[in-house]
Amino acid sequence: MKLIGNSGTGERLAAGTTADTETGVRPTGQSSDQSTGSLPAQRGTAGGDIDVTGYGPERLVHLTADRVAAASARDLADPTDPADTGEDSFETALAAREQAALEARHRGSADAGDPNAASQLGALLLRRGDLRDAEPYLRAAAAAGLRAAANNLGVLLHQQGHRTEAAQWWRQAAVAGSAPAAHALGLQLRDQGEEEAAEYWLHFAAEQGHPLGAYALGDLMEHRRDVRAERWFKAAADSGHREAAYRLARMREAAGDKDTAETWYRTAAARSHARAALRLGVLLEARGDLDEAARWYRQSAQNGEARAACALGFLLRDTGDLSAAAEWWQEAAEAGDGTAANALGALHAGRGENAVAERWYRAALDAGDHNGAFNLGLLCAGAGREAQAEQWYRRAAYAGHREACNALAIVLLQRGDESGAEPWFSKAAEAGSVDGAFNLGVLHAGRGEMRQAQEWYARAAAEGHGEAALQLAVAQEQRGNLAGALERYRQAADGGSAEGAFRLASLLDRRGDADTEAEHWYATAADAGHRRAQVRMGVRAAERGALQIAESWYRRAAEGGSRSAAFNLGLLLARQDSEAEAMLWYTRAADAGHGRAALRLALLALRRGEAVQAENWCRRAAEYGPAEVAERAGRLLGALNAELSA
Repeated sequence: MKLIGNSGTGERLAAGTTADTETGVRPTGQSSDQSTGSLPAQRGTAGGDIDVTGYGPERLVHLTADRVAAASARDLADPTDPADTGEDSFETALAAREQAALEARHRGSADAGDPNAASQLGALLLRRGDLRDAEPYLRAAAAAGLRAAANNLGVLLHQQGHRTEAAQWWRQAAVAGSAPAAHALGLQLRDQGEEEAAEYWLHFAAEQGHPLGAYALGDLMEHRRDVRAERWFKAAADSGHREAAYRLARMREAAGDKDTAETWYRTAAARSHARAALRLGVLLEARGDLDEAARWYRQSAQNGEARAACALGFLLRDTGDLSAAAEWWQEAAEAGDGTAANALGALHAGRGENAVAERWYRAALDAGDHNGAFNLGLLCAGAGREAQAEQWYRRAAYAGHREACNALAIVLLQRGDESGAEPWFSKAAEAGSVDGAFNLGVLHAGRGEMRQAQEWYARAAAEGHGEAALQLAVAQEQRGNLAGALERYRQAADGGSAEGAFRLASLLDRRGDADTEAEHWYATAADAGHRRAQVRMGVRAAERGALQIAESWYRRAAEGGSRSAAFNLGLLLARQDSEAEAMLWYTRAADAGHGRAALRLALLALRRGEAVQAENWCRRAAEYGPAEVAERAGRLLGALNAELSA
């Protein structure tokens, strides 16, 4: 029985199998919805006080995106360019003068003892990074009971590493009703492992409509598998928090509610959330909306998501655009995506460009994708570099690659090391490799351990392995359980086993009550290259008088090496007065050991008066059989000998 090995070359990964929620600490100024344990971003609110970046900002005045972009452009511009002396430069200079004047007014009032001015000045200084100058003003304002100042003082102290004192000021501000301070305090308590206290303050912030507090509360609850997490993610998402919208979508998708998941993926993706755009693309591709899926993949890739570039490559490959697919795979691979590197390797290997393929497979391995090692093993095996192939298989197998375990076991078994092969087959099977389970069944069957063999065949068959189902079906038929055999043969045929389809058709044919279904399965097996099924299709066509169809099937089988097909083709051609070609096919069949063909050649030789040639074919027919042919050949040979003796 033939062992089966997987020849995959690094296809895409099942989308959605990787946990991809960001949880790293964000440096000051990073977008507020990109981290669950980081400092929230600056945001402006109504009121006279000013808050700055850090845990729990409350109020912040900031430049518009247009102004920031314009200022950045001017920083890079040539100062002598006349274009830089226009109205925009004047407005920026004016804004800078106004900011300086505002700072001067605040400083004057603060130095005169105004706590509100001290709070505003401290926030302004903190925002631009002047911590030493900001601290005394914030302390003065916080001591005067201004909660915004207390919150910002907590931010400043946290940035300086004084976390205990920062928490004290945040607590004071939170008790006074500051939602941003409650959020910041909750995060710090969570990071210290005080989850109950953290939940209290995050809940306080969330109930006041603070989106970052709602998101952090949802994150904490999801970590504890609390069903209330969804409520708070939704609250944050409704307030514009894109990471919350993404997390909510993931939860709904996991619950099987793909429609709601799609809505929230769209919400997050519209806010340029790269992973949401990727997941939205996956959902759309799964339901066949390929054009829209491609658009979201492209957006995600342009926002830096390498997996989206990889997915777009596969989508384009499936539509036949290999050139564009390769470009996106290369972009993803150069960004460190191992799946894309494997896909590029497979593309070049398919073209025979093994050196380039090897380079990309190595890149995949360097990216931590052990499919790269497995694919290097396949590449080396295909090139006849068996020792290197074994090394790569072994490397991938020790990393837990189940198909590499199976491939390594086959290598060991083929050189006679059965004791070395069995543990690797077992490891592959236990990891979920259906080929490994089937091959383990083959190993036990070879030892006569049929109970263990049947167990592994059943395990592989349950995962759709057609050849495993075939072995179970044959055992059922041998025991006389035809109903069980039919069921297993159907499973084998559905799993792609041509032999299973042929045996299913034969069993239905013998039963005689399912001719149409039998024809279907004969055709399925024949189309898959099963020679006996092709002969059977030829016989059935000839019986209906469809001689051209019969000839076509006979030729396909005969050219594939079927001696029965060659003989039947000879008979068909002889009836059509193509005696010369018929002789060629009789001869091919007889040379392959077909007794009837040899007997037919003997009779034709005798008809031409070629007694010696006829005797030779008679002897071969008697040798090949079957019994009735051997008997007829013997009688003819006796008559020939008598005639020759006379």
